[in-house]
Amino acid sequence: MIEVEHLAKRFVVRRGRFRRERRVVEAVKDISFRVERGELLGYLGPNGAGKSTTIKMLTGILVPSDGRVSVAGLTPSRQRIELAKRIGAMFGQRIQLWWDLPLVDSFDLLRHIYKVPADRYRTNLARFRDVLDLDSFLRTPVRQLSLGQRIRGELTAAMLHGPELLFLDEPTIGLDVVAKQRVRDFLIEINREDGVTVLLTTHDLGDIERMCERLLVIDHGSLIWDGGIAELRERYGAERTLIVDLEEPAPPLEIPGARVERVDGPRQWLRFRGSAAELTARVAASARLVDLQIAETDIEEIVRSIYSSSRDPSGTASR
Repeated sequence: MIEVEHLAKRFVVRRGRFRRERRVVEAVKDISFRVERGELLGYLGPNGAGKSTTIKMLTGILVPSDGRVSVAGLTPSRQRIELAKRIGAMFGQRIQLWWDLPLVDSFDLLRHIYKVPADRYRTNLARFRDVLDLDSFLRTPVRQLSLGQRIRGELTAAMLHGPELLFLDEPTIGLDVVAKQRVRDFLIEINREDGVTVLLTTHDLGDIERMCERLLVIDHGSLIWDGGIAELRERYGAERTLIVDLEEPAPPLEIPGARVERVDGPRQWLRFRGSAAELTARVAASARLVDLQIAETDIEEIVRSIYSSSRDPSGTASR
């Protein structure tokens, strides 16, 4: 569905009021990756890393400085109109609905813009009304919708014409827990049942963990990770935490192969690598246990580790 080879984008920045200083900024530097049809993958990076620039090149909004891009067999910057019929996009807080019109009228206008046949439009809209629970605010002007309602409306607008590929930028930003889960369930459904390829950019690592099996990570314009979430955990999340509840408060335990990270009354947090069973046996031999649990390394901590490695000249994060 997507082929990117040695993609780069440079911008010329001019500063100064009297003596203009010209500087070239490399927003994206020589990145390559492939996305197969039917994948749901995350595209992650800090602000200014090059995520939005990449997406704009994939959708034809920006022309690459170097490299080759193919999306659905098309060259985005040269075949943008044809590509627009085959993709859907939702860019964060940038609204594509008509502010003063009822939500359903925005959908009807988009039907005409994309030339969606009436029967197909009715079928698609009926499905989204059900899955995203739109009926209670279909007749409400967009400006009066809550953020959660508007996000659901934006998702419907992006999907009404039945795209093969969906670009999403922060689709759950600012949503409450219920609305966030509804959006996640919807994306998983269209991916699994309809085979829609989804490229998701987000700062919400909960979205990545719950929806994606593969993750691309970009930092300072360079691709520093392309692989599975499980593989990411195995490589960077080898250190885990054993949380033990003792019968009574005690000084930090001295256990070979572990270090106590925190003590709160009878509860202690031990960081370790290797076998949890062996560590548990050592703890049980040195203290009277009431309960224990193992906490895997949080994915946010793992991603921070990747960023740190990518900025360290001796780091090994790039693949």
